[in-house]
Amino acid sequence: MAVTEPLDLLDGFPGWSTSFDLMARQEQSRSAAGRTRTKDFGSPLWRASYVSRVMRANELDRWRAILSAAMNDQMTFYGRALSRCRPIHHPGNLPLPTGTLHTIGANNKSIRADGLPTIRLDIGDLIQIGPNLHQVREPAAAVAGLTPLFEIRPHLWPAAFTGQAVVIAKPSCLMVIVPNSLQASGDLRTGRGSVSFDAIEARG
Repeated sequence: MAVTEPLDLLDGFPGWSTSFDLMARQEQSRSAAGRTRTKDFGSPLWRASYVSRVMRANELDRWRAILSAAMNDQMTFYGRALSRCRPIHHPGNLPLPTGTLHTIGANNKSIRADGLPTIRLDIGDLIQIGPNLHQVREPAAAVAGLTPLFEIRPHLWPAAFTGQAVVIAKPSCLMVIVPNSLQASGDLRTGRGSVSFDAIEARG
């Protein structure tokens, strides 16, 4: 069977995301007078680091092969923060609703979502709007399914439009493994070991 993208690498991954943060795309330079100037090359991208638990030799070899293929072929996968698969106020395993983007604020960094009855979002929650991942920057409790305007980061991407799905369960974005970031060495005596890798959001 052919391998198709995007991959669901994290489904069954025996590990954790040790970091999942926005990476600014900026460059700083200084003038002869000593003034520091910052150039912005676009909205920030999500960057993550993943580490597995210690595995037996066979399992280690399996994940080494899977991740090596994904890295070398630069295949996209659904990247997400494994510590933030649900809103803070809604732990557990009960199904969560999928809302829609109701309103886009004039500043392009605030939204109102509809179709989320009894849902409370808080600072640090992650939501997916269309294919894009955003972090909630202020609390928002839905009333009759409709939230007030609340800020998110990064700013909405140009292709965002009202009516897009707002996903709050396992929100993700497309990512690729950073070249040469895969570490998968085993213990000399037992063959046991762990894998770790970095990933960055893939756009375009």
